[in-house]
Amino acid sequence: MGVRDTKREILRRLDAKTRDAQFLTEIEHGLSGSPFEAEAVLEVVKEVYFPFVDEPSAKAPPGKVTLVAVRAEEPAGKPVGECEKQSVGLTVHRGAQDDRIVQEQGPAGFPLPSMPLPSIVSATEPSLAQTVSSRHPTRRWECMAMNCRAQKFAVLLSLGCLLPSTAVWCQDAPLGLFEGHSDVGAVGVPGSVTYDAGPQSYLVAGGGENMWFGEDALHFVWKRMSGDVSLAADIRWIGTGGNAHRKACLLLRQSLDPKSVYADAVVHGDGLTSIQYRQGQGGITREIQSNATAPRRIRIEKQGDFVSLSIAGENEALHAAGGSFKIRFTEPFFVGLGVCAHDNKVSEKAVFSNVEITRGKAGSAGEPVLESTLEIVPIASGDRRVVYHTRSHIEAPNWSRDGRNLLFNREGLICRLPVEGGEPVQIDTGFATRNNNDHGLSPDGTQLAISDQSREGGKSLIYLVPVAGGTPRRVTRLGPSYWHGWSPDGKTLAYCAERGGEYDVYTIPVEGGEETRLTTAPGLDDGPEYSPDGRYIYFNSVRTGTMQIWRMKADGSEQQPVTSDEYNNWFPHPSPDGRWIVFLSYEKEVTGHPANKDVMLRLLPTGGGEIQVLAKLFGGQGTLNVPSWSPDSRRLAFVSYRLTNP
Repeated sequence: MGVRDTKREILRRLDAKTRDAQFLTEIEHGLSGSPFEAEAVLEVVKEVYFPFVDEPSAKAPPGKVTLVAVRAEEPAGKPVGECEKQSVGLTVHRGAQDDRIVQEQGPAGFPLPSMPLPSIVSATEPSLAQTVSSRHPTRRWECMAMNCRAQKFAVLLSLGCLLPSTAVWCQDAPLGLFEGHSDVGAVGVPGSVTYDAGPQSYLVAGGGENMWFGEDALHFVWKRMSGDVSLAADIRWIGTGGNAHRKACLLLRQSLDPKSVYADAVVHGDGLTSIQYRQGQGGITREIQSNATAPRRIRIEKQGDFVSLSIAGENEALHAAGGSFKIRFTEPFFVGLGVCAHDNKVSEKAVFSNVEITRGKAGSAGEPVLESTLEIVPIASGDRRVVYHTRSHIEAPNWSRDGRNLLFNREGLICRLPVEGGEPVQIDTGFATRNNNDHGLSPDGTQLAISDQSREGGKSLIYLVPVAGGTPRRVTRLGPSYWHGWSPDGKTLAYCAERGGEYDVYTIPVEGGEETRLTTAPGLDDGPEYSPDGRYIYFNSVRTGTMQIWRMKADGSEQQPVTSDEYNNWFPHPSPDGRWIVFLSYEKEVTGHPANKDVMLRLLPTGGGEIQVLAKLFGGQGTLNVPSWSPDSRRLAFVSYRLTNP
C-alpha cells in the first residue's frame, strides 16, 4: 500500500510539473513574456489560487474550464477557504460551427485556444448558456454553472485551464472602483462598460426606455456599500442628437430590481441636471431640478438619510446645488454609474471620468455651515426646482401678485428675486433692518407688510412699506406682534401677538388703531391667514396638546379643528383658488417650530380628503412661515436647509 501511495504521489507531482510547464509556455509564447516573468506569474498564481482549490492538480477536459465560484456576499477580508463555494465550468463554443462538434464529440472535441492570464471575475445568476465575451472574435464563452441560479458569485479560476481576461455577465474586465455591471429592467439594446485606469474613466453604454415613474431601465456599473458615501465624476455625452431626456447618472440603489428604491444625480441629454429619487419599492419618482445646465462635474452625497447634489462648471470647485431630500436605504446598497437611452431601440454612451468614491462624512474644520435653498414645487407633480442657493440664511418666501418675483428675508433685510433665478436685490425698508420672517404683500400687490425688531427694545412691530421700497409706516402700537395675513379686501391685518404672557391671534385695521383679540385658549395660537373669500381665518393652535390646524370665522367665532393627527402642524396657507391648504409638519416629539429639523410640506383639500405629502426636507423655522402660493395656485415656494462642513 505504501509503495502504491508513493508511486501515486510521484505521478501527482509529475502531473503538476507538466501543467506548470504548460503554464510557463503559455506565458512565454502567448504573452511574449520572458522565462523570468513567467516564473514570477506562476508563483503568484499558486499563492493566490492553490490554497482555495480543493483539487489543485485536477485537470479540466479539453475545451472546458473548471472554476470555483465563491459567494459574492461573503465579507471582504474573509479567507476564501472559509467561504461558501461551488463548482462552475466554462466551455468554448463558436456557434453553429461548433454545434456539429458538440453532437459528434462532446466538449472534448473543442480546440483549446491560447489564453492570457487568469483573472477574478463576477457571475450573477449564472445559468446554462450564460454568454461570456472573449477576445477571440469567432468564439464566445458559455457558462455552464449548475444549481447556482439566483445566487451571486465571484469566480476564481482553477489551473486546469486559463480564462481570457474578460468577464461573466456583470464584469467583463477590471472595473476599478466597481465590482460589476448589468442591465437593470427591460433593456432592448444590452449595455456595456469599458474602463480606463489612467483617468479613472468609464465609457458606459446603456439602453432602456426610461428611469421614471415606478420602474427603471438602464445599464448600471456598481459596487455594494454601506454608511455615508459620496460619488463624484465628470460626465460627458458621446455624440449628439439623441433623446433630450437620456440620462447619465451617479446612482444609489437599494437593489438591481427595476422597481428599487433609488436616488441619483443625473445629467440629461439637453443638459438638465437634477437629483431624482424613488422612496418606496415601485413608488413614484420625484425630482429636484438644479438651476445649472450641463455642469462639468457632479457629485451625489448620502449623509444619514439625506441625499444631496453638488455641481461644478468649468474651472470651478464642486459646490452644493441646493435641495436635499430624505430617503432610507437598507445596508448594503448599490453605488455606481448609470446610463439610460430614453429610447429602448438604441444605445447611448457617456464617459464618466475622474471618478471618486468617498466613504464616511467629510472631516470638519469647525462648526457646521448652514446652506439655504429657495425652491419651487408644483402641487401636481411634487417635482421640486431650485431657484436660488446660498450659504447665507434666508427665510419665508412670498410670491409677487404678478407671479414674476419671490420675496424673502435675508439676515434682517427683504430681498426680491426673479422666479427664474438670478441674484437677489434688496428692497429699501428704511430704518427697518432687523426684519424677521413674518412679511407679505397686500392683495393689490402695492404694499409690503413687515415685522421688524429695530426699535422698541427689539420687540417685533408691524409696519407697511411700498413694495418698491420706502419709509416704513407703523401699524401696531404694542409688541411683540408678528404679521401673518391680509384680508382679501385689503382693509385688515391678522397677526400673532404676545400680550400678558399669552400668544393669541389678533386683527387690526391697516391704518392702525385698536387691535381685536380673536383667540383666548390657553397656549399658543399662531399663524393666522384669511381664506380667499374672507369668511374664515385658518391658524395653528396647541390647545389640544399637539399643534394642529384650526379654522374660525373672521370675527373669531366657531373655532374648529381642521387636523388631528400624530404630527405637530404649523402655518396653514390657503391657496388663492380656495381648493387647498398647505402647512408644515414636525414629528410629534418636536416642541415649537425650531430650525434644522426633519419636516414635511403637506397638502389638504379644503373640502376634506386625504392629506398628501408634498415634500420631505430638512428645515422648519423659515421654511414656510408666510403665504407662498403662486397666484395661479399651482406652485409653492419654500426654503430648505442643509448643515454642511465648512
